[in-house]
Amino acid sequence: MKKILEVTDLCKTYVINKRQNNVLRNVSFSVNEGEMVAVMGPSGSGKSTLLYTVSGMDSMTAGEVVFNGKDISKLKPNDLAELRLDEMGFIFQQMYMLKNLSVMDNILLPARQSKNNPMTSKEKLDYCRELMHKLGIIEIADNDINEVSGGQLQRACICRSMINKPKVIFADEPTGALNRSSSDEVMDELCKINGEGTTIMLVTHDAKVAARCTRVLYIHKSSVYC
Repeated sequence: MKKILEVTDLCKTYVINKRQNNVLRNVSFSVNEGEMVAVMGPSGSGKSTLLYTVSGMDSMTAGEVVFNGKDISKLKPNDLAELRLDEMGFIFQQMYMLKNLSVMDNILLPARQSKNNPMTSKEKLDYCRELMHKLGIIEIADNDINEVSGGQLQRACICRSMINKPKVIFADEPTGALNRSSSDEVMDELCKINGEGTTIMLVTHDAKVAARCTRVLYIHKSSVYC
């Protein structure tokens, strides 16, 4: 099976008040295409830092991260931003969306920004509608983001993460701000997406969420255990 993500001796150190905080120390693991990997660990253990570092959202102190054959530490900032836009999808606990755009326009925004998405404007719109139908939110397409429920908004975030047909979706506590019913619905959708072939790496503190993944990485004292 092809490895979509290879992490070798990854280190992340923050300096606070002249003191070093080694959040990640010599972390090595890989993720295969089609996997759904959960990252767990105590609060403050570096779960989100790991996710942001391997996805290029945060810089690494040392080590190597190879995403789909590209060493992200060697990419120029513009090339890395383009890689994230075109080949990665992101879902966050806080559902960041632009308040001046409708739900559908928020979902479409990454596709409109991409220089490498081969779809025409009509094809992007059709694919957006297809995703919204699939996740059961087409009826809120023209709504403002403050007119929908948390569960609906997180499903819209899933649609947005899929709009450029990414290689991997990175999700940071995607169910953390939801009640149990909405959390289950969101996980149902993520499992369906994974079942269709999209690789997912997600941070969670919820054992029920982790149990639905194919593998769990556990962070403890700056190290990762598979």
